[in-house]
Order: sequence, then structure tokens, then C-alpha cells
Amino acid sequence: MKTLVLFIGLIAANFAMAQDLEDRDESFIVENNKNLLKIDIKEPFLQVAVKGCNDFRAASFEGGAAAYKEILRKYMYTYLNSDFYTLTGDFTFTLTIDAMGKVVDVTGEPKVLNSEVFFDDMQYVVRRIKKDWKPAKCNDQPVKSEMKLKMSFSSLSADM
Repeated sequence: MKTLVLFIGLIAANFAMAQDLEDRDESFIVENNKNLLKIDIKEPFLQVAVKGCNDFRAASFEGGAAAYKEILRKYMYTYLNSDFYTLTGDFTFTLTIDAMGKVVDVTGEPKVLNSEVFFDDMQYVVRRIKKDWKPAKCNDQPVKSEMKLKMSFSSLSADM
């Protein structure tokens, strides 16, 4: 008998404390927006030759352009904060590679509305890649060079 009274008491308390769906506070519902990003990195990469050089050899990456492309794509999906901007169209990035084989600067074009945040993120992404390039050579001397990467982006924004 005590068990029956306890069981009925628990059920009654449950109904008394239950919150009706119409009474809930709507301020705690959060809408999430998610941007889905598609990245297409074009090959071959374009190397800008050094003026006045008779025997120019372009900078290279261990494993070739395909290896760099895969690492870059993976890092872009990991580190680009695409929730703050929507990317659509073609962009060209210029990597400045010093005589030691380190990427020292990354610039992007074209400049569009709010593109500076995206270009800053791309600098961060490229600097996260720890493997160095084999520097360009002019007359068997390592020289600073520029590598141009062309990429196409398309974004799809979805409400979650």
C-alpha cells in the first residue's frame, strides 16, 4: 500500500512540475547558420621568375605541387573560419618564399567586401604548414621568389 501511495505521489508531482510547451522561454532557442565551403585549387602553380636571371629554377615543395595542394586544402578546411564570410568566385594568392624556403608573406586578390578577414585567415593557414619549400635558384644561388596559386571557392549557407 505504501508503494502504491509513493508511486501515485511521484506521478502527481511530475505532472505538477511539468512545463507546458507554450510556457517555455523562447530566448534560449539558438539558430545556427553553417557555411559549407567547396575549394578547388588549380594546378599548375605559377612561378614568377627573377629578372636578369639566366639559369632560373623554380621553388619546389617536397612531394610536388599535388602534395602541397592536398596539405593546403586540408588545412583550409580545418582553419578557415567560414562562418564569418561567404566565399564565391576565383581568388589568386601570391606566396612569397624567401631564400631559406620559408613562406614569409601571403597576399590575395581580388579585394572584395570584407575580404581582409579571409586573407588574414589564409595567411594563418599557410603559416601553419610546417614543411619548407626548396627555394628558387638563380645561377645556383637561392633567391626569394613568388608562387601564384589560383583557387575557386563556392559557399552554400544553410540554417541548422
